[in-house]
Amino acid sequence: MKALVLSGGSGTRLRPFSYSMPKQLIPIANKPVLEHVLENVRDLGVTEVGMIVGGWAQQIEAVIGDGSRLGVRVTYIPQEQPLGLAHCVQLARPFLGDDDFVMYLGDNMLPDGVAGIAEEFATHRPDAHVVVHKVPDPRAFGVVELDSEGRVTRLVEKPREPRSDLALIGVYFFTAAVHRAVRAIRPSARGELEITDALQWMLTHGGAIRASEYDGYWKDTGRAEDVLECNRRLLEQLRPGLVGEVDRRTEIDGRVVVEEGARVVRSRIEGPTIIGAGSVVEDSHVGPGTSVGRGCVLRDTRIAESIVLDGASITSVPDLYGSLIGRNAVVGASARHRLVVGDHTRIEVAA
Repeated sequence: MKALVLSGGSGTRLRPFSYSMPKQLIPIANKPVLEHVLENVRDLGVTEVGMIVGGWAQQIEAVIGDGSRLGVRVTYIPQEQPLGLAHCVQLARPFLGDDDFVMYLGDNMLPDGVAGIAEEFATHRPDAHVVVHKVPDPRAFGVVELDSEGRVTRLVEKPREPRSDLALIGVYFFTAAVHRAVRAIRPSARGELEITDALQWMLTHGGAIRASEYDGYWKDTGRAEDVLECNRRLLEQLRPGLVGEVDRRTEIDGRVVVEEGARVVRSRIEGPTIIGAGSVVEDSHVGPGTSVGRGCVLRDTRIAESIVLDGASITSVPDLYGSLIGRNAVVGASARHRLVVGDHTRIEVAA
């Protein structure tokens, strides 16, 4: 089996971050979302990965490389315009050949993995096997309808009046039968080749589609709130380790990782928290749910439930909470508020 990982989306809901970096490289517990995805793929025993990339191809390739660091071999497949998931399957046909494959959205986090569902697919080998999850509002998703015996009977993309609360969550297993389906469908009203239409075409023409409900933790990391929630969840699984320098006046409480080359001085660190390699934390309080990237500087600052990306500097800020601080950003206190604010930024200033 091969894998097709989709990393070409523009990430409009994560602006302003997605103006300068692909959403798939946003770090969760100091590791890009895309690395978490590739590790999940590798854990299925899949090593051949085709990766769909768009305008951020150069940045993604600079981080992922040929995939060998993560135990896979990556072939990059360019997509000039985001024309739908089924279009990605069309583009990848030369790479996929007639092999079975798993298609995985590159901004989805399923930390509990899908190994059990992969085994179901291998055992029964239907034309397609989809992964679904119950959601409170299915209108934003592709929705799966099942019969009384759990067989897929209908799939609808973003229905106005859903007849099911089972949403497609971005992991699909396919045989080569899908290629005929994606050739047969036409673009939807939004101009995309929808994978739900391809799946429905397979059903209409006698194909067998199974569905498995994923009961682990799942998060689409398309919004800042989701990124922060997912970060906290993964930090709770940290194995504590103080490899960097921690002085005697520093208090460590809970699951805390201080990576090699990091230095913590006269501070309090409450886990779950990770301090990245080469970072400096002085006279600060780093609260739970916080990831500090590599090469950061925190001085005289209190921060919790936040993500600080590589190279950022925060000085004399008394209370940061639920924040996402970009790469090489500089945040500091002042007697007056002075802001340089980019498009789609959200700022909250305390009175």
